[in-house]
Amino acid sequence: MKYLLLLCISYFYLSANAHVFVYHRFGDDRHQSTNTTLKELEKEFQYFKDHGYKVVPMMDIVNKLKNNQEIPDNWVAFNIDDSYKSFYENGLPLFKKYNYPFTLFVYVEATQKKYGDFMNWEQIKDASKYGEIALHSYAHKHLTKQNSKDIYEDTKLSYEIFEEKMGFKPKGYVYPYGEYDQRVKDVIKQFDFEYIANQSSGSVNKKSDRFDINRVALVGEVNLKEKLRYKTLDATWIEPKVTPKDGILKRIKVKVNPNIKNIKLYLSGYGWQDIKVKNGIIDVILNKKLKFSRNRVAISPNYYTISSKLLIK
Repeated sequence: MKYLLLLCISYFYLSANAHVFVYHRFGDDRHQSTNTTLKELEKEFQYFKDHGYKVVPMMDIVNKLKNNQEIPDNWVAFNIDDSYKSFYENGLPLFKKYNYPFTLFVYVEATQKKYGDFMNWEQIKDASKYGEIALHSYAHKHLTKQNSKDIYEDTKLSYEIFEEKMGFKPKGYVYPYGEYDQRVKDVIKQFDFEYIANQSSGSVNKKSDRFDINRVALVGEVNLKEKLRYKTLDATWIEPKVTPKDGILKRIKVKVNPNIKNIKLYLSGYGWQDIKVKNGIIDVILNKKLKFSRNRVAISPNYYTISSKLLIK
C-alpha cells in the first residue's frame, strides 16, 4: 500500500524541484510581519549547509529553465525584496559568512529619493560584489490596479534609473506585493528581463515558466523541512483567468494529470474542500464571495504539491 501511494504521488511531479526563498527585513523588530531575526537566519543557513543543499545564484536556475534542463532537487536560491537597509547592515554579513549568493530586488523610488529605511545606491553597489541586483519596480504600486500604460511607464522609469546607476541592465523583476495577472505579466515581459518571479508557494522545475517563478516567503520562525516539501503541481488554469468584477468566484476549471482522481481545493476565507477529478479536469461551481482584497485559490492532492492563482479585488 505504501509503495502504491508513493507511485501515485510520483505522477503529480515527475521533475526535480528546486526552491526559491524570499526574505525582506533582517534583525528589525519594528516590522515583525516581514522580519527575520539574525538568530533565525543563521539557523536556516546552517540547516541548508548541514542537509546537503546547494545555494546557487538565481541565474543558475534561470539558465536551466532556458535550456529545458532538469534542476537538481537540492538547489536553493535566495531573494531579498525591497532593498531595506536592514539587509545591508544586518543580513549581508551572514550571507558573506556562509558565502551564499543572493538576488536583491531594488525598490527604485525608495533608493532614488533616499527614503530612510532603504539602501542607497552606494550600498547597493557594494552588495553587488556578493550577489545579483535586480528590479522591484519604481513606485512599488499594486500593479493589478494600474492601467497598462502606467505599468509600462513605471517599469521603464525604474529600468532606466537602474541602468544609469548600476551600469548594467537588470536581468530579473519581481512584482510589488507579489500581485499580478496576465495583463500585468504581458506588460512587464515587454522589457528585456531574463526572468520574472512571483510570491506563490511552490517550487521550480524544468516545466516552470521563467517569467512566472514561484518563491516561498521566509518570515519569523520557520520550519524549513515543511517549506521544502512544497512542489509545483503541473496544472493548466482555464477558469478563473481574471478576478471577477462582481467579487463572486463562480467557477473553478483546471486541467491536471488524468491519473489524479481526487484533489483538494482551497479558497481564502473558506479553507480546503475535497473535489473529484474527472478525466484530468477539475470543474466546480462555487459561487463564493471573495472575502479579502487578496484571495488565493489553490489546488493540491496533498497540501504540498500545489498550483494556485492570486485574485486581487
